[in-house]
Amino acid sequence: MSGQTVRAAVENVAKLIAENPQKARVKNAPATAFLVNGLALSVTGPNGEMVQTDMPKAIGGAGGIPQPGWLLRAALASCTGTVIVMRAAQLGIEVKTLEVTVESESDNRGLLGLDDDISAALAGLRTRVGITAENATRAQLEDIVRWGDAHSPVACTLRKALGSDIELIVS
Repeated sequence: MSGQTVRAAVENVAKLIAENPQKARVKNAPATAFLVNGLALSVTGPNGEMVQTDMPKAIGGAGGIPQPGWLLRAALASCTGTVIVMRAAQLGIEVKTLEVTVESESDNRGLLGLDDDISAALAGLRTRVGITAENATRAQLEDIVRWGDAHSPVACTLRKALGSDIELIVS
């Protein structure tokens, strides 16, 4: 899809929402995880979306497919990249190359419950962006990347550290 096509689509949605602000708020599609076996789960969405997760062999999984924490980093990388390309298109800038890498560290003592003072949370989350465009200055690209990070729903959610409720259903 060309930058012009993306630009037109973004402008159409922005115009629709500007004219009907109530259309801006939407309920996001749920993701439902089902145990496959061991530590492997299959996650599905309402429109046939599907992804599988597992843990490494060292912790009891079979390995070979993504771990849930990796999917979080993948979501951050792809969401931020998407918003960067959308913003560039809005400004008439055609992105030639884009690479978004997200890294983090973790302490498995938190995951395993070995020390209640150590969180299982990912730490040191870092997003590194490489971008080129033929019709933009370095300063313009830096602004686009910063704007993309500031408006990425996944990045904003992680920065906000929003609370999460859990509802227990036991049968």
